[in-house]
Amino acid sequence: MPKKFMKRYLPSPEKVQAMQSLSFLGDILHEPNLWHINRHSVARAFLVGIWFCFIPMPFQMLAAAFFAIWFNANLPLSVVLVWISNPVTMPPMFYFNYKIGAWALDRPVLSFDFELSWSWISERLLDIGIPLYLGSLVVATVSACVAYLIIQYLWRRKIRSDWQVRRTARLRRRREADQAS
Repeated sequence: MPKKFMKRYLPSPEKVQAMQSLSFLGDILHEPNLWHINRHSVARAFLVGIWFCFIPMPFQMLAAAFFAIWFNANLPLSVVLVWISNPVTMPPMFYFNYKIGAWALDRPVLSFDFELSWSWISERLLDIGIPLYLGSLVVATVSACVAYLIIQYLWRRKIRSDWQVRRTARLRRRREADQAS
C-alpha cells in the first residue's frame, strides 16, 4: 500500500530527467536506485529528508537531494520530506531545537525579543546560534535515526503480514481442493 501511494504522488524518473534545469547533472539522475521504492531506499530517504528538515540552513532541498544521491536514497521522497519544515512549522521546531541546545550547553534559555536589525543579529548570533545549531544537530540525528528504524520496522511488518495472508489463502485453497476431491 505505501508503495502504491508513493508511486501515485511522486514524480516519475522520466519527468525529473526531462527537466532542463537539471540537465547539468548528466547521467546521475539515470541511476535507477534513486527512483526505486523499496525498504532500503525509502528508509534512507526518511533518514536524509528528516535530518535536513531539522537543520536551519538555506537550500535544504538541494542538500537533501545531494545526500540522497550520495546515500542512494529515494530522491523525490528525500526532497519532499524536507517540506516538514515550512514557514508554519519552522518557528516551533527551531525553538525546540534551541531549547535542547541550551539545555545541552547548560545555558539559560534567552527571552525572545526579536528585532530586525544588524546590531541585534550580531549581538545575538552567538548567544542563540550555537545552542540552536547544537540542538538542531541533536534533534535531527535522533529524529532521522528513529524515522529510519520505524520505516524499516513497518516495512518488514507489512511484508510479514502480506506473507501471512498469502500463506493462509494458500492453505485454505489446499483444504478446499482436498475436500472437493
